Amino acid sequence: MTPRPPVMPIQGTTRLYAVLGDPVAQVQAPALMNPVFAELGIDAVVVPVHAPPEHLEQIVRGLQRVQNLDGMFVTVPHKAAVRHLADRCGTTVDIVGSANVLRREADGGWLAENFDGSGFVTGLAGAGHEPKGSRAALVGAGGAGSAIAAALLEAGVERLSLYDTDTAKLTALAARLEAHWPGRVHVLSGPHLADADLAVNATPLGLRADDPLPFPLDSLPPGGVVADIIMKPRETRLLREAAARGHRIHHGIHMLEGQLNSYRAFFGLR
Repeated sequence: MTPRPPVMPIQGTTRLYAVLGDPVAQVQAPALMNPVFAELGIDAVVVPVHAPPEHLEQIVRGLQRVQNLDGMFVTVPHKAAVRHLADRCGTTVDIVGSANVLRREADGGWLAENFDGSGFVTGLAGAGHEPKGSRAALVGAGGAGSAIAAALLEAGVERLSLYDTDTAKLTALAARLEAHWPGRVHVLSGPHLADADLAVNATPLGLRADDPLPFPLDSLPPGGVVADIIMKPRETRLLREAAARGHRIHHGIHMLEGQLNSYRAFFGLR
């Protein structure tokens, strides 16, 4: 019988962290972080907060005024919008245009940072899929996709091809990346990843069982890696069909696991 992870009792002294998303049922941060708090003996808890986009600012502003709330984790579809609700942004946020975590500072202000990209690359390398020197393609130029794109370039991919149905968003991201990594960023006119060693889905397609594939698999070269950032379900349709075609697959949960040490440092969890 699998032992239950340790838990901390909720009491009047408990510090709070929120996970903001829409939907929110799929978030994995509470399951990952709450055992960490318990193991470290920290009186804190992470809770999911369902935040519709039209109410995001009102919700964030309210949470920022909750005096025992120390931080927020941010997921789909709020990563781009939430950076405008922080008082200060880290360098990565300025480059990629999105944030996935906010921290209350000692002066009461809020700092936004993004660890999606570094977490994805850490998880990728940890699973034996070293990105350096590869030809990578990424579909989805939203909050997580932008961060992953920058991190893959920083990790040394030879070429990064990008596609998103939102051409304005795609063009803006490519321009920001090109300013830091000239000559290695290519914009695709469609989701056709013909020569990619590493193909990444950074869209929400796959959250629902009836979602279409984010990109076709028949044009990918054999032996490559197909990665999905969706964490629940663990086996998305994309990963199932990629595995059936003989591709190596990489699950979304690795991106969150790869961020764990960054979260601990960012929030000062010792």
